[in-house]
Amino acid sequence: MKSTQNNKILQLTESTLIVGIDVGKETHYARAYNFRGIELAKTLRFSNTASGFESLDRWMDEIMQKHRLTDATVGFEPTGHYWFTLGDHLKRKGHRLGIVNPYHVKCTRELDDNSPTKNDRKDPHTIAMLVKDGRYRETYIPEAVYQDLREAVSEHERLKEQQSALSNQIQRWLDIRFPEFSEVFKAWTGKAALMVLKTCPTPEKIVSLGVDGVLQVWRKAMQKPSRTKAERLIAVARGSIGRVDGAKAAVVGLNHLLAQHQMSSQQSEEQETLLQELLLQVPNAAKLLKIKGVGMLTAAIIVSEIGDIHRFNDPKQILKMAGLALKENSSGKHKGKTTISKRGRRLLRKGLFQCMISILASNPEFRAMHQRNLLREKNPLTKLQSVIALCGKLVKVIYAILVKGVEYSPEKMMNDMTRSMKAA
Repeated sequence: MKSTQNNKILQLTESTLIVGIDVGKETHYARAYNFRGIELAKTLRFSNTASGFESLDRWMDEIMQKHRLTDATVGFEPTGHYWFTLGDHLKRKGHRLGIVNPYHVKCTRELDDNSPTKNDRKDPHTIAMLVKDGRYRETYIPEAVYQDLREAVSEHERLKEQQSALSNQIQRWLDIRFPEFSEVFKAWTGKAALMVLKTCPTPEKIVSLGVDGVLQVWRKAMQKPSRTKAERLIAVARGSIGRVDGAKAAVVGLNHLLAQHQMSSQQSEEQETLLQELLLQVPNAAKLLKIKGVGMLTAAIIVSEIGDIHRFNDPKQILKMAGLALKENSSGKHKGKTTISKRGRRLLRKGLFQCMISILASNPEFRAMHQRNLLREKNPLTKLQSVIALCGKLVKVIYAILVKGVEYSPEKMMNDMTRSMKAA
């Protein structure tokens, strides 16, 4: 993250081999060029296996020896997850790695032959030429605790998505079989509601149990079950419009959904414990939790996405990576709105936004800055614009804490706001 486009170009010298690789699931294609864009060898087709990687090493070594080259820069598109093992291998070999934006490849593919053709020979050439021009992003592969943290966050997000999907399926079941259920229970995840769903989920079974039967079910896990709620449940069950046919198979399906949801919830709790353990292993990360409103989970997401903070020279680089950098849409006399780019790591942007919403609910310093943004006389911001602007401030605070190891200071935050108001 410390290199500008000029610096990237200057890294490519007469002794540099530039390799463009089109990554596939089972087979990769590579083409080799010098720093002027002259091709140095025939296209290499190699498999996504250990022997395939060895053939790539031999191919690159032969080219470098023949043309007296001393270093190599390898570029590729981040095609799903298929580049991970190849990237690890090339990194171990000491080669510089560059990720080329797939959109850039698509836009520049026609420059050479004025044809929209896409094939395994053309794409490696396009990738290599983008690398030659410095139009790539230096690849960051997290190591040690940062890789563990990123993997743990990814698994936690997967579990949350799974829980959400299962919850929607259970709610769909209720809408079909017992739509009046929500008139008695605010949420199906409550203790009493879950006991009903596990033992007598259909209106017919509830009516057959009666008030005393429902209370007996609740007493297994509740000390003082509500008779009023039980009577209300019986009443709505008697007048339910839910579907009746196919109830036997539907109940089996509901039990499966409930079991999956329970297991997913337990796994999510275990994952959060792991996240906390890993977060505390990152230098100075524990100090982030002293910011009022910053929770363990959001801090873990942000730190995992940033990785090693020392690879950045300025917090603006983190904002750009998050897709929170501003972009302007103007042409001639027309001046469009200034918006965020949304080009970058989606999960980092989501983590910062969610963290800021939580901060604004409990942190007086950030809330004061939010009010100032909304009420200032010159160019007042909307609520959403202010939240985005404060995400930038939060990134600066996080950067200072992680890099310098300083403690969060509410007084300094307020002093900074006072100075900015005087300057304005």
